[in-house]
Amino acid sequence: MALSRLSSRSNTFLKPAITALPSSIRRHVSTDSSPITIETAVPFTSHLCESPSRSVETSSEEILAFFRDMARMRRMEIAADSLYKAKLIRGFCHLYDGQEALAVGMEAAITKKDAIITSYRDHCTFIGRGGKLVDAFSELMGRKTGCSHGKGGSMHFYKKDASFYGGHGIVGAQIPLGCGLAFAQKYNKDEAVTFALYGDGAANQGQLFEALNISALWDLPAILVCENNHYGMGTATWRSAKSPAYFKRGDYVPGLKVDGMDALAVKQACKFAKEHALKNGPIILEMDTYRYHGHSMSDPGSTYRTRDEISGVRQVRDPIERVRKLLLTHDIATEKELKDMEKEIRKEVDDAVAQAKESPIPDASELFTNMYVKDCGVESFGADRKELKVTLP
Repeated sequence: MALSRLSSRSNTFLKPAITALPSSIRRHVSTDSSPITIETAVPFTSHLCESPSRSVETSSEEILAFFRDMARMRRMEIAADSLYKAKLIRGFCHLYDGQEALAVGMEAAITKKDAIITSYRDHCTFIGRGGKLVDAFSELMGRKTGCSHGKGGSMHFYKKDASFYGGHGIVGAQIPLGCGLAFAQKYNKDEAVTFALYGDGAANQGQLFEALNISALWDLPAILVCENNHYGMGTATWRSAKSPAYFKRGDYVPGLKVDGMDALAVKQACKFAKEHALKNGPIILEMDTYRYHGHSMSDPGSTYRTRDEISGVRQVRDPIERVRKLLLTHDIATEKELKDMEKEIRKEVDDAVAQAKESPIPDASELFTNMYVKDCGVESFGADRKELKVTLP
């Protein structure tokens, strides 16, 4: 279902694998859960395994949910951009706009028993796991009601009740942790898997291969997902990787390359990977995606790539526009209905921001909670070392 050049191929765009229904009996708008089969335009590329079918079973209800969820994620990240520029979000802040299909497609293929662990670009993954907007904005602004109680900030979102284990600031550090989660799942006979997400910039690290080796030895249900957005910070993949075919990097471990801007392709790949991992052990998924913002808010994102490149991806591959066209092509919703939905989402995000701003800042004593040792007599002073600020509880 990948976008083609719109001008010349509009009549065949997103052609379903089933015969289109007559206009008089087409489904219209929302809650129909009857199956629809869509064939992806971009094929999967496999390494040491069979490729999954390109025919993806979905429904009107699911496609509409994809649109709503991705539009909410996109709007959240735009709001985070504004809050950062207003200095209400401090420190590091890495935005996910452009990559939303990964979050929603993955969720459509798994359950909350399956674990996800990721890097610092974690806001949308948290929302995909069922996190609330107000909890996300509260955490971004360092407020007490945030998902990590205001102590994690942008890079350390967390939702244990949905098996979301962060949000990690050290590049690549989440990969061996994810394999450890998979070990626990196998040990406990949970019949669940772990998705360990990392970027192309982390794909050259030794800890990835060490974790993959032990996972393969022990047949752990670990799915390593390389979110290849083509730039590790400001370095293009062709400059940093001799072999940028990341799905083949496992050598003895199977891999699959996926169109990461296509929510249905991501869903199909993750479903395939879960079934494989439960039976055979680890697998690598390379998600071919793209971020619109720079690496972080301190990076304008235009010094190492052209604005034409960014706008070109938006026009041809944008995940939300793909789903919008799918909804219109299948007569699931009208353009006006989708616009109205986007207006509602904008208000929902604005309300969450306003509510998060009212949340209190954590007490100074919270700096010393959640530490390994209690009652060790630590005291905190001001910059002049004269005024005692707080004593460790």
